[in-house]
Amino acid sequence: MNRQNDATRPLDVVLFGATGFVGTLTAEYLAAHAPTGLRWALAGRTRTKLEALRDRLTAIDPACAELPLVAADADDARALAELAASTRVVASTVGPYIRYGEQLVTACAEAGTDYADLTGEAEFIDRMYLENDARARETGARLVHACGFDSVPHDLGAWFTVKQLPEDVPLSVDGFVRTNAVFSGGTFASALTAIGRGPQMLAAARERRLHEPRLVGRRVRTPSGSPHFNGAVGTWALPLPTVDPAIVGRSARALERYGPDFAYRHFASVRSLPTALGAPVAIGSLVAAAQVEGVREWLMGRYEAGRGPDEARRGRSWFTVRFVGEGGGRRVFTEVSGGDPGYGETAKMLAESAVCLALDELPETAGQVTTAVAMGDALLDRLTAAGLRFRVAAVR
Repeated sequence: MNRQNDATRPLDVVLFGATGFVGTLTAEYLAAHAPTGLRWALAGRTRTKLEALRDRLTAIDPACAELPLVAADADDARALAELAASTRVVASTVGPYIRYGEQLVTACAEAGTDYADLTGEAEFIDRMYLENDARARETGARLVHACGFDSVPHDLGAWFTVKQLPEDVPLSVDGFVRTNAVFSGGTFASALTAIGRGPQMLAAARERRLHEPRLVGRRVRTPSGSPHFNGAVGTWALPLPTVDPAIVGRSARALERYGPDFAYRHFASVRSLPTALGAPVAIGSLVAAAQVEGVREWLMGRYEAGRGPDEARRGRSWFTVRFVGEGGGRRVFTEVSGGDPGYGETAKMLAESAVCLALDELPETAGQVTTAVAMGDALLDRLTAAGLRFRVAAVR
């Protein structure tokens, strides 16, 4: 491996898509919490919007008046190559990533630049593995997708849970997600785009499996499970068809601490039976509607991209992910929790991931890797210090 990503570059972190809804929240977080001396910049399509954002950030920290601005379009390969070569880490909030993300990931893989994003789009992650993992391993770039609510609480939460269990024995972990949050137009568009591309998603997953190295001497499974009342957490459990189980599974494949035989299941945690009965019907209807292009575009138009819940609504939002881990005669109950998952906490997770990649002493990894593999305890410690809660609730 020839890591080209070194301290001689003029910047540590570039935030791409800084003027979007989540991009602005991430920029505000960095303005308030970036470590002293972090060399960071704002990047996006329109310079005037970048200038207005920089003025806004200067009210948080006067030093932000000197923030560099990088005007670059997601389709401009030359500009993206120059951007990637100028920094140690690029953090991107520009989605849907399947439409706008490919060239930036490729630029980072070529330049040996670490990359982090917020995607929960399984097809995009698999396509980027196929197109860029091998080159990133050559240049030393760490390509870390899903650095927001998809999938940091679940990936690091499973890792945190596994560390409470015995080593070198079969382990199982179940995750149960609860939240009261609402989403923005951009998030809704990304979700509809992803579920409207079912055949493409399956094809990408199938092709990835053909190219991934086979796991020898160990087994990792991520079964979907079935709807049921779970006595361990006292709620109805509905299988969640998100990217999170796949991310947890990839961490388990890469790290032997997950044991010789590891299984992870991922559920929505629902208190009432009517909700438990109605949710699958509602989700099924949305999935069916998203397959029709005209209906999908109409649904996207109902939520304006670039806008989302206001500060008061975000302030009332919360999430918890409870984990039940078992193995070697031990059973542990852990929990990851925080505030608004889709925006406030997601901005925090992305910003801290970028800073972690830029500044912390980390395992020597490269290629497409998960947050647990690339950053592990270093990111967990950063997020704990930033206010997310990782705790052991009980041991039996």
